[in-house]
Amino acid sequence: MKLFLSSVLAVLLIGSMPQARAAEPSKLPPIPQQSIAVKKELLFADDFKGTERDKRWHRVVDTFAFENGALKGTQTRDKTIPAANGKPEIRAHAAVYGLEVPTKDSVIEAKIRFDGATMIDIEFDDRQYKGAHYGHLCRAQIYLDRVTILDEREGTQNNKVVELRKDPEKNQAEIKQIIAAHTVRYPAKLEPGKTYTIGVETVGEEMRVTIDGAPAAYFKSPGIGHPTKSKIELGVAGKSGWFEDIKVWNAEPAK
Repeated sequence: MKLFLSSVLAVLLIGSMPQARAAEPSKLPPIPQQSIAVKKELLFADDFKGTERDKRWHRVVDTFAFENGALKGTQTRDKTIPAANGKPEIRAHAAVYGLEVPTKDSVIEAKIRFDGATMIDIEFDDRQYKGAHYGHLCRAQIYLDRVTILDEREGTQNNKVVELRKDPEKNQAEIKQIIAAHTVRYPAKLEPGKTYTIGVETVGEEMRVTIDGAPAAYFKSPGIGHPTKSKIELGVAGKSGWFEDIKVWNAEPAK
């Protein structure tokens, strides 16, 4: 129940939060052409074949299913249900599936495919961290037309932003400023139904995203450098999206 209510609250915070203006392309940080991370030991791998599932996978927000050698996420909580009969309002929420694999610096690779989805993402959390809502730290979001990296610990989910949101009209400008300082968006061009291999490299305060091996996004921000990333979460918004052949490595900074 606590997990369910916390997920609902997270959507309330994100869904009603003012959106920061994306930086002009000329102002975006240059993306390193070479990897910022060196893979070390393999921590986790799943090709989703067979019938046995690794016990480190777990449900967070409906709905995910293992089908045909892949992990299918479908946003089934796609409508807001008003409060009624003593029950709280339930806001629309992306489908989220959790993976209990602790990391600090890492490389994650997976194949993804948009099947009606508008967004597919990989997020890092630390449920023991109390400085941000629900321990949200950072994430890489893939859309058909852009790639976004968010430092949630210092931006969208920071406790200061949560407090400011109690009077959103008064604090709108400050909220937008904080979010903009901890978010980058790079243009992209992906196609529905096509399979892409995405890479998310995280070392120190830096995150670099690749699509089919090509640099797609980069950001350096304090929340990315959070030392205890206790879990990884996969998200799908807007109908269905697929994950295949996911791997997670420990990493160290490239020299």
